[in-house]
Amino acid sequence: MAKITVVFAILLIALGLAGYFGTGAQHATALIPTWFGAALGMCGLLAMSPDEGRRKLFMHVNVSLGLLGFIAVGIESIRGYLHAKNAGMQPDMIALASKLTMTGLLLIYVLLCVRSFIAARRARQL
Repeated sequence: MAKITVVFAILLIALGLAGYFGTGAQHATALIPTWFGAALGMCGLLAMSPDEGRRKLFMHVNVSLGLLGFIAVGIESIRGYLHAKNAGMQPDMIALASKLTMTGLLLIYVLLCVRSFIAARRARQL
């Protein structure tokens, strides 16, 4: 699962950089997926350990980061969309697409982690 974490980290970093440079490097907040990806990537690399306790610890840290990111960015996506609509404006579709993409990536990541944790627990019980 640590290797999958690094893959998702790379995807988030690419999303953040594409959003930042794709909009003319005007808004530093477009780099938020990059920072989440960097945190996931660092903990993912630390989880690539032969020590089972260390691997468990960092994978639990990663899934916690993923879940918090999913919740925060999901709420922010909805809030930003509703705020723009209530103000009578069109929402920034590039920002909304970036937020929804990050939300989707983190949801998939968290679900894969939960599935992996369940499989690991079942394997230990046998």
